[in-house]
Amino acid sequence: MRLRIVVIGLTITSSWGNGHATTYRALLKGLALRGHEVTFLECDRPWYARARDLPSAEFCAIHLYQDPADLAARFGPLLRSADAVILGSYLPDGAAVIRLAQARAEGVLAFYDIDTPITLAKLQAGDHEYLEPSLIPAFDLYLSFAGGPVLRTLERDFGAKHAAALYCAVDPDAYRPLGQAARYDLGYLGTYSDDRQPALDRLLLDPASRAPAQRFIVAGPQYPAAIAWPANVARQDHVAPADHPAFYGSLRFALNITRAAMVSAGWSPSVRLFEAAACGVPIISDDWPGLAELFQPGHEILVAPDGEAVLAALTAMPEARRRRIAAAARARVLREHSGQQRAGQLEVLLLAARSNAASA
Repeated sequence: MRLRIVVIGLTITSSWGNGHATTYRALLKGLALRGHEVTFLECDRPWYARARDLPSAEFCAIHLYQDPADLAARFGPLLRSADAVILGSYLPDGAAVIRLAQARAEGVLAFYDIDTPITLAKLQAGDHEYLEPSLIPAFDLYLSFAGGPVLRTLERDFGAKHAAALYCAVDPDAYRPLGQAARYDLGYLGTYSDDRQPALDRLLLDPASRAPAQRFIVAGPQYPAAIAWPANVARQDHVAPADHPAFYGSLRFALNITRAAMVSAGWSPSVRLFEAAACGVPIISDDWPGLAELFQPGHEILVAPDGEAVLAALTAMPEARRRRIAAAARARVLREHSGQQRAGQLEVLLLAARSNAASA
């Protein structure tokens, strides 16, 4: 059944400083491949306008709006006629946009929380930057980037009608092995975050200081100038999605680090985790509840509690085993975490929500 779906999200046009763009791209491309008509509405922000790497797309229509009033004036009829309207987390003027959608949409109304543990922490602290608790019960569907116990928390404590996990995904056409020679022993790709930095210190900077013969790289924007980078750690600023496969292909191992709120909540994989695996690079990751349900430790991923474990992988692992781990992780991602797989899950959830609404 062909659905007309409208998504209002933080950004799909720019991957600068956020993980939302590549998540939306993989999911919406998957929806288009399944025959659905998709429109993405994005608030025009100067920091994204200066770094747009996907101003238009073949798999969905993209429109920019200036503020909630402009959104209502130009796209109100579109919201009314859609089979489903999905609003994302971290929306500028989020509460106003959600109220607008709740007033105009006649189809399924869903919230896609790409930051669930952070959202819950904000709500519990009384911070309603992009979502107010009173708005949650009106959604037919609460799509969560995190699975596990937080789904019940959303239903029990915040009145969500139906909370369901919809993890991030990867576009296997865009993320694939390039067959290039590795230049670095370990690399990390991610925007600076206060709560991730201690793990980066422990799992990359400390091993780099202790292994001067090994080569490391950290890529991503917003790192403070005060950080003391060891001499064998290269720095690269923003890496556009089109260059991600080449970045990952330059690594013997990719490091995955999870934000503190997501470690605490568990079941919160980063999109970088799936992207690195799709590019055929073995991953060394911090540990958190639910990780073993996504990748089998020791077989599809390496879990490192400290720098000693990182150095052991870099210096003592046989090459044949390194390649086996990479191949197993890539196979798992292609089987379970592609954009088309995730789009199929979303399709089932939307149709069920529509059926439930009709019954009610």
